[in-house]
Amino acid sequence: MTNPLLADWQTPFALALFDRIRDDDFAPAFETALGEARAEVAAIADNPDPATFANTIEALESSGSALDKVLSVFFTLAGADSTPQRQALQRDFGPKLAAYSSELYGNKALFARVEELWQARADLGLSAEEDRLLMLTHRAFRRAGAALTGEEEARMRAIMARLAELGTAFTQNLLADEAGWHMELGEDDLDGLPDFVVDTARAAGRERGLDAPVITLSRSLIVPFLQFSARRDLRKTAYQAWAARGATGGETDNRRLAEEVLALRAERAALLGYDSFAAYKLETEMARTPEAVRDLLMSVWAPARAQAELDAETLAAMMHADGVNGELEPWDWRYYSEKRRQAEHDLDEAALKPYLSLDRMIEAAFGCAHRLFGLEFTPLDVPLYHADCRAWEVTRNGRHVAVFIGDYFARASKRSGAWCSSMRGQAKRPKVQGPVVINVCNFAKGDPALLSYDDARTLFHEFGHALHHLLSDVTYESLSGTSVARDFVELPSQLFEHWLEVPEVLERYATHVETGEAMPRDMLERLLKATTHDMGFQTVEYLASALVDLSFHEGAPPDDLLAAQQAVLEDLGMPHAIAMRHAAPHFAHVFAGDGYSSGYYSYMWSEVMDADAFASFNEGAGPFDADRARALERHILSRGGAYDPVTLYEGFRGRLPGVEALLRGRGLAA
Repeated sequence: MTNPLLADWQTPFALALFDRIRDDDFAPAFETALGEARAEVAAIADNPDPATFANTIEALESSGSALDKVLSVFFTLAGADSTPQRQALQRDFGPKLAAYSSELYGNKALFARVEELWQARADLGLSAEEDRLLMLTHRAFRRAGAALTGEEEARMRAIMARLAELGTAFTQNLLADEAGWHMELGEDDLDGLPDFVVDTARAAGRERGLDAPVITLSRSLIVPFLQFSARRDLRKTAYQAWAARGATGGETDNRRLAEEVLALRAERAALLGYDSFAAYKLETEMARTPEAVRDLLMSVWAPARAQAELDAETLAAMMHADGVNGELEPWDWRYYSEKRRQAEHDLDEAALKPYLSLDRMIEAAFGCAHRLFGLEFTPLDVPLYHADCRAWEVTRNGRHVAVFIGDYFARASKRSGAWCSSMRGQAKRPKVQGPVVINVCNFAKGDPALLSYDDARTLFHEFGHALHHLLSDVTYESLSGTSVARDFVELPSQLFEHWLEVPEVLERYATHVETGEAMPRDMLERLLKATTHDMGFQTVEYLASALVDLSFHEGAPPDDLLAAQQAVLEDLGMPHAIAMRHAAPHFAHVFAGDGYSSGYYSYMWSEVMDADAFASFNEGAGPFDADRARALERHILSRGGAYDPVTLYEGFRGRLPGVEALLRGRGLAA
């Protein structure tokens, strides 16, 4: 029988055979596909014909398709529905993929063909997109160490293999810590918790085979617990467990792993001739240099910290009025901030959530995409990888555009956070193909599922990433969708969040889950006025993480991870009652892979652009300005990585933005 991972998927829209694929299929399919990829690369490198764009660059673009197909399924499952067998496979595949990448970029004959084309590029008659693909291919070889020889080349291969092992181990340790901890609650421990938190805790208990509510380390459960629990002792226990992920001692402790990662990254950068890993990593981003990143972050740090200090005084006074002596602690902040929000904005999250059901917020995201870009979403009845998943066909003017999959609920087998990925990217060559895009979230499961406003913002954020894939219109898959600079990739996602704050969107879609009535106008107005509530806290916890990430990669790697982290925070004057959003031992953005290493700043770099970009709609005919929507699609959402991001943004806006719109949007402007 043909391995279903290697079969021709004769399914609707060529979707994966999820109902036939078993874990035992992955290893043999991987080995077969990896062998095919190696043979394809060897054929390109050993081609006796003179190098051309078609027989070298386009041939590389087409190589490894079977491997991509296998891995698209595997990594989807490994992140969203992990099992011990899948974790073992991930540990096995990681070093092999790193070795394959090293072989590809270390192939001297192949690099010689790419270099020959690069030197002759002015005479090749390439289109703008072809020229971009050649540049990116040449740059990838150079930055991977294609010019290294002898001991340096061997050392680079060893570094990359070890980094792959460490990234997998970091991720799996974090998943184990998150899945392995829970705090069982008795009936006397529920003081202050609204029904939706209790219901979610009971569901989490049932998932673990317990006849009692439990608090887990899922963000969708622990954050509302910290907001509402009147039991300071339990808040402290839960918060400390959450903050200690990856640093609990024993086999799942990530501290030594992260230190080794930083040392290897520094050595990698030095082998390539860079002063630091940050200098290496930022060379290809919009920011270009560590100095530019630090300038941006520090320009926001001062007003954010000042606001947070003022807020801390207010919250401490509220705590003391409750008869609690001592300093405001991190496990107190969310509790008293929620009380303050209720007092100042008369917003009760328990009363708000019934207006923010998951189904209606999905409809809201789809509705905005229809008004802006003409997209239609039709439910599909197809086999998917988990019963919680659902799928839609995306069309425009009756023409198929893509398949969109939503996997929204938290479960113990899913890593924390939220993300967007594509199982297949849009392309026109070597064949025309529409994308298959997945949004993965960790919302609390309920019947019906109700979201907090932050959850709804997360849904819009990830769907903004999805739009970047769905509206892609480029020739080559490697340039499609979110294949852009890291500090540009968050622009579409953060920009789309703004439509959740458009009154007419909430008026239409924020309807009560039981009565169907629209959110009362006064509640809607209070909700929108509260969007900058606690923004000092939110900005400080984010900036601290971004600045620690940058510092880790700017100089010599630290001998003691947490001591180095603490030194950065002390130098910043970090408020006592606020912690980093992601402490180093569970900072998966930075240590699970290279993706956001030296790049966690990118959310704020993109926010400078998204604030300015949304302002352009309001300067026109409003949030659904048709001309602005067309410009957004034409210059940004459809272009992927086919053009330089500075060119794309200037094409959309006519200029680059300043930081002023960001500060106004966060309520931090002077």
